[in-house]
Amino acid sequence: MAKKSTIQVEKVNNHIVTWLKTYAENAKVNGFVIGISGGVDSAVTSTLCAQTGLNVLCLEMPIHQHESHVSRAREHIEQLKKRFPNVSNTLADLTPVFESLKKVVPSEFEECKLNLTLANTRARLRMTTLYYFAGVYGYLVAGTGNKVEDFGVGFYTKYGDGGVDLSPIADLMKSDVFALGAYLGVPNSILTAEPSDGLFGDEMTDEQQLGANYDELEWAMLADEAGKSSEDFSGREKTVFDIYKRLNRINQHKMKEIPVCKINF
Repeated sequence: MAKKSTIQVEKVNNHIVTWLKTYAENAKVNGFVIGISGGVDSAVTSTLCAQTGLNVLCLEMPIHQHESHVSRAREHIEQLKKRFPNVSNTLADLTPVFESLKKVVPSEFEECKLNLTLANTRARLRMTTLYYFAGVYGYLVAGTGNKVEDFGVGFYTKYGDGGVDLSPIADLMKSDVFALGAYLGVPNSILTAEPSDGLFGDEMTDEQQLGANYDELEWAMLADEAGKSSEDFSGREKTVFDIYKRLNRINQHKMKEIPVCKINF
């Protein structure tokens, strides 16, 4: 199921950069703000934004963040600042905010539900912080979600990392993001790290959370789009396809427009 990207990286790069610059100019904003996590998606997105020549603010927002994520994020930011004079960075340590919130909300719940809710709370605190900086500087919040996450399995937090102004890489599969990252010179430490959302304060990988890796999920997404069903597969392929279909089904509420109760009488 391993998938190799076939995108024309230079052409895709130039297209996205032009799209970003045109959108920002039409919106009459001053630049972009991006949350930098130490992962490939935020590294690629920030590098694309930097190429527009507009101001780019790289924002670190640790909440009990694992040291490996912090070090990768800072390595990327320092590299990007050396390459692009329009890039700046700042740190907003949200750990005290997160801990303060935990003190004023009830916590007597089933552990797995509580842990997931708190993980999503981290993402929503970061979204709020991104929009604070976007507001005071007149920037757009650039999203970092890719296609398989945003439109395949819904692997993001509603009104967390899903709360953005524009999504420059949301039509790229994860393998495409890695290919573009290699072309853009993203640090090797990021390109070789196991993808992780970092929302649990440890090194739990996306694969451990989802039950399948991104190559497998991309394969399943394409198989689903081709009209395949679970009965067409066996063994690991059937397992992965069923994982994809289950996640796609339960996360439709993230991918569709908010339902509005229409009054037609």
